[in-house]
Amino acid sequence: MCHNAGMKEPALLYLLVGLPGAGKTTKARQLEVEAPALRFTPDEWMKSLFGRNDPAERDILEGRLIWIALRALQLHTNVVLDFGFWGKDERSSLRWIARQIGAISQVIYVPIDPETQRKRIQTRFAETPEQTWPMSEEELTTWRAGFDEPDEDELQGTVLEDAPHGYASWSAWAASRWPSLPDEYA
Repeated sequence: MCHNAGMKEPALLYLLVGLPGAGKTTKARQLEVEAPALRFTPDEWMKSLFGRNDPAERDILEGRLIWIALRALQLHTNVVLDFGFWGKDERSSLRWIARQIGAISQVIYVPIDPETQRKRIQTRFAETPEQTWPMSEEELTTWRAGFDEPDEDELQGTVLEDAPHGYASWSAWAASRWPSLPDEYA
């Protein structure tokens, strides 16, 4: 904490990036205690609220969790978003919005090789099926092919591109990506 006339340090938004089985939730739980930070792990919410992993429902849930996370950041509470963030646009939009509201952000990448990933996913489903979803080899291959690994500039937070063509801001892009997230951060 800064002790300058009631000024507070900016809250920190942690974006955990990685494929299923990489260890993101383990890292998120660690940050939750060490930072300390409010942690949002959508899988925990999906299981208890819906009992299934429907992509449309997940997008709506993630949008509301992001909305709560941004409010927490405005209140100087650190936040961990344990979403995977497979696309650079997702990460860029939230880094930009965090900056708009006076917070800082950190991208944390948790890499995993395919063999270790398969073993972890099989073990997790065998030991705690109530906490996860079955994942096929085909899904794992498709997901890995579509994963946009963060580069060094992104991990260091040194470069933040402009919003994609057709969007007035990253906030507008994020509201399009997560339908329940309002475009209010311009």
